Amino acid sequence: MNPSTAFAQVLVDELVRGGVEHAVLAPGSRSAPVALALAAAEREGRLQLHVRTDERSAGFLALGLAKGSGRPVPVLTTSGTATAHLHAAVLEASYSGLPLVALTADRPQEMRGTGANQAIDQVRLYGEAVRFFADVAAPERGLGTNDRWRGLVCRALAQAKGLADGRPGAVHLNVALRAPLLPGLPESGDRSVPDDPWPESLDGRPGSNLWLVPESSRGTVPSRAADVPDVDEDHRMPTWLLLGDTTAEVSRIAVDLAQRRGWPILAEPTGNAGASAVPAYLGLLESDEFLAKHLPQRVIVVGRPTLSRAVQRLLSRDDVRVERYAFGPQWPDVGESIDRLRSRFPADGPESGRDAGAALIEAFAAVAEALLEYQDRIVDEAYLGGAKVARDLVCRLPTGARLFLGSSNPIRDVDRYARPRDGVQMLANRGVAGIDGSISTAVGIALSDPDRPTFALIGDLTFLHDLGGLARPAGEPLPDLILVVVDNRGGGIFAQLEPGRPEYEQDYDRVFGTPHQLDLVDVARSLGWEAEEVTRTEQLGAALSRGGPRVVVVRTDQRKDADLLRRVRAGQGGATA
Repeated sequence: MNPSTAFAQVLVDELVRGGVEHAVLAPGSRSAPVALALAAAEREGRLQLHVRTDERSAGFLALGLAKGSGRPVPVLTTSGTATAHLHAAVLEASYSGLPLVALTADRPQEMRGTGANQAIDQVRLYGEAVRFFADVAAPERGLGTNDRWRGLVCRALAQAKGLADGRPGAVHLNVALRAPLLPGLPESGDRSVPDDPWPESLDGRPGSNLWLVPESSRGTVPSRAADVPDVDEDHRMPTWLLLGDTTAEVSRIAVDLAQRRGWPILAEPTGNAGASAVPAYLGLLESDEFLAKHLPQRVIVVGRPTLSRAVQRLLSRDDVRVERYAFGPQWPDVGESIDRLRSRFPADGPESGRDAGAALIEAFAAVAEALLEYQDRIVDEAYLGGAKVARDLVCRLPTGARLFLGSSNPIRDVDRYARPRDGVQMLANRGVAGIDGSISTAVGIALSDPDRPTFALIGDLTFLHDLGGLARPAGEPLPDLILVVVDNRGGGIFAQLEPGRPEYEQDYDRVFGTPHQLDLVDVARSLGWEAEEVTRTEQLGAALSRGGPRVVVVRTDQRKDADLLRRVRAGQGGATA
């Protein structure tokens, strides 16, 4: 067995022992030993391998698999610019806290800086975006290799999972590989001369055990709120819970705490508070009348709220105390508005404060319902635009479904117009909130659990930005995914922001709106997907019932959608007074 093959087999074996169930690769020559080891592991039923020809799509596919499964997912590339295409997915994984393992093949040391083909400087290519980096020396025959290689994999997986500091994220193994790269080829290159046997066993621990088993830090999220000894001395202070983008476990604990304390829950879609959250909460925060009557003394912030200016204004008020819960070393204070930073949820004090909060929750419920009825009336009168698509899509999803939300307008429309509901998990790339890789991420989420129906709501530019995510090599599994694309002919979010004002109309289309001239149904069909256009709500419901893989296009008008938002905001005061 040549050294590159030996290393690849040990690497893949220890990854599987460490919880890897899915792996992604983009084909290449320098990465061949690891690619073949992954293929062999799939034949043995030890993992599922996914192949993509575009490294950027491969990276975001792995990201979606990690997001959907909660497990570490390796993505393998060959050397050169292929490695650079993973950078955006690595950044998103880093800021989202997802265990992505970037495996980049590289030239051995003696070939670096020599003008060798397909070679760039890959050392620390992703900078501080990774929790752990190792420039793995080209494997060589010798004693102690099995221990060193397996220990390295265990260390990388522990860092990816956040076992050391409660901060999961991307890790990077830059693996130098020296020819021969294919199994069965001797180191000498002479096929007539057999290789010497490997000088030690390359087996792992008995059974399926890891080579090294690091213990998890207790500084991470507690398994139950009651596990935490801290007592909240301010438990009777009028308080709101603001839930931003976070993990399912953190959301569950935070919602449970808020319900026991009697705190109203204001949640972004990916906070996943379900029906426990106050509907139409943005309208409440934008209403001076409502805030004048019901402004709390304290706001508890869990996760990262990133969607609205109304939330940021609330957190910046001098008359509101802001407490932030963080479960890692990153300092979570965007506007320097935090009064207290905590790393543990409090246990109940002598009195839960539930009764004190009941009146506030009742006030929220009554006003929120009135505001929701007002919004619904305006949306019902409008055409099938972004607001109606977001609202009606969420209410029509089957129980148990997952919904991936694209950045820009789609996630904001769901945040404002959709009624929070139980039984639907919402996910998004909110780490760095880019539009890149959204199709690939949604496909990865769908493939991570094929038994759960998966949907995505994205914009047209987001769709066009990741067309490679629709491309699927022959034989690769089909995702049960329905992509709903709101086609407003360009960057519709800018029509709702300052660039959409009349004084900027002369340059709006060219530098903000960026209108396209493509038929997205034809584009999707050209890449092998079933696709259809819908113009009425009833058609949307029928399309959702037909299953995936499918692209459903709704053509909208970004100016009309912006006007509808202005109309909704203009009348909120009356609904919330």
